[in-house]
Amino acid sequence: MTPRILHIINPVKVSNVSDLFFAQPITFESMKNAKRYAKFSESITLATTQFEEDNSIIPDGFLHLSNLQRSILDLNPILKGKKLPFINDILNKTKEFDACDYIVYTNMDIGVLPQFYDVLYSYISQGHDAVVINRRRVSSQFKKIEDLPLIYSQLGDSHPGFDCFIFKKELLDKFIFDDICIGIPFLEVSFIHNLFSFAEKPLFVPDIHLTFHLGMEVLPKINKDFYWHNRTVFFEKINPKLKSKYDLKKFPYAHLPFPKRTIKWVLNPGVFTRTYLELEGKNFWYRLKFRLNEIRWRFLQK
Repeated sequence: MTPRILHIINPVKVSNVSDLFFAQPITFESMKNAKRYAKFSESITLATTQFEEDNSIIPDGFLHLSNLQRSILDLNPILKGKKLPFINDILNKTKEFDACDYIVYTNMDIGVLPQFYDVLYSYISQGHDAVVINRRRVSSQFKKIEDLPLIYSQLGDSHPGFDCFIFKKELLDKFIFDDICIGIPFLEVSFIHNLFSFAEKPLFVPDIHLTFHLGMEVLPKINKDFYWHNRTVFFEKINPKLKSKYDLKKFPYAHLPFPKRTIKWVLNPGVFTRTYLELEGKNFWYRLKFRLNEIRWRFLQK
């Protein structure tokens, strides 16, 4: 039986001064194109969850899950500005749709290539229960749906951030997201640390021509108040609960030689040097213990 995929996004109605004003229609169309292109298109459902005022911008071809009821502004009255929802609330909306085996979540500024779902099926067939795919950056000169052929054709540049997540539905109830909101750093941090804690065979795909983002910036300007909200939630409420489940071999770059993976961990803002060093130490003592036990066993055999 072909695995059933539910791809959920969170559209938002914005003014024409926002980058999302141009990016969202392109994202919508790219997802519809990829579903039409997919070999098992009947097993793919495109879905949205949104605040009530955002429904009007969603085109045909998407399943409307129920509206979101709260945002970060309701939880933290000190914060002012964007009405950002919680990732927990978005993902839990997928429970309204039973006919799925895998869930895909992508940010609203992430478009997909026509082969996107076919490649996901390939990863799933290899036994991966979670996949993280890094985007490629393309020129922000593209503003219209009609530009999609040009966008598809531009190889662009790689990006270190995490913004496309695929996981087996059963993992959803294990995740610990607490009050992490989307659209702010530490969403991606929380996502990868959950996936690589609970998935049995996760896959990290750092540089493949499969998703795209309009614009070449790597670290855009952030709202410090929102940033500190997410950062505090991760380090005080999420990381302590996940820490015992971390396994070096599941984390990004684990397959690389020690010097190279050390450099990657230090440079990537989505992982943390302290965590990495602790995992390396744990891995070293495990290998040392294994080796000592092997020597002891061989001595006893003599």
